[in-house]
Amino acid sequence: MKKLGESLAPEEWKQIARKDWQRTKRNLSDHDAEAAGFFLQQSLEKYLKAFLLQQGWKLRKIHELDALLDDAIKYNPDLKSFYELCERVTGYYFAERYPPLSVLELTCEDIEKDLREAESFVQMMFPEEPKNAEE
Repeated sequence: MKKLGESLAPEEWKQIARKDWQRTKRNLSDHDAEAAGFFLQQSLEKYLKAFLLQQGWKLRKIHELDALLDDAIKYNPDLKSFYELCERVTGYYFAERYPPLSVLELTCEDIEKDLREAESFVQMMFPEEPKNAEE
């Protein structure tokens, strides 16, 4: 078994991102918006890190999607159009992890909307990536 943080292979990061994407959808099916938002954040974080690692980026422990996006924009300036999505979805991570922020009153509709936008974001980073939103 590999130690945590041992893999730098972008494909491995994408595999875990896909799992988190499916967890997002399962939690939406269970009407658990907070958990769905958390896993959406986790999925996008891993997709961004996979994209950056493909570019030769040095892996950092960071959870803020907007900060990761700042680095990604250096390699694909068109990604800048997803800045608001990244800011919003970063908040889902903190809302699930820090109780005072859990009063954001997320709805499944909010997460579903962000999931659709996130699919476009992932497709811009990885055009070959299978579409996930309709699965």
